[in-house]
Amino acid sequence: MKLLIAGLLVFLGVHSLRMFAPYWRAQTLERLGEGPWKGLYSLVALAGLVMIAWGFDLARDQPVILWTPPIGMRHAAALLTLLAFVLLAAAYVPGNQIKARLHHPMVLGVKSWALAHLLATGMLVHLLLFGCFLVWAALNFRAARQRDRADGVTYAPGTVRATVITVVLGVAGWAAFAFGLHGLLIGIKPFG
Repeated sequence: MKLLIAGLLVFLGVHSLRMFAPYWRAQTLERLGEGPWKGLYSLVALAGLVMIAWGFDLARDQPVILWTPPIGMRHAAALLTLLAFVLLAAAYVPGNQIKARLHHPMVLGVKSWALAHLLATGMLVHLLLFGCFLVWAALNFRAARQRDRADGVTYAPGTVRATVITVVLGVAGWAAFAFGLHGLLIGIKPFG
């Protein structure tokens, strides 16, 4: 469990610099330059992600069950993860109406993903992993919206075509992950 906690601190810590240390982040970015900053940021984030994956896998070997979720929560989780994949796609497809309306769809996708897994699982390791991501995403979304208001950021209205592409890509990504990749990568098959 210690490795998972350390990984969460590293991964979420580096992803929280803009929230909790914006001036330090800006000064370091200016001092290093954009390329080196992104490289260092990526290396630290990747190290945290590896620690999370490894720590999560080790912690699942000695499960601490806190509760047994009702079967219906699996259906809720499936819908919330579908929403998460659409929101993730919305972060990357240019000119879609979802991003225009919500402004930070990736962070909302993380919230949806984390909540889905909290509803469908009941082990301590799941509570720690997904609970941390849910709290981080809630704080990050609030901070991002405050930055937008303070900076006067506006978003283009988006087009129907880009929005349809976003939804199709999100649903396809969800289907690929739910019906194949989740079992292959995580070892748990959500639908079977």
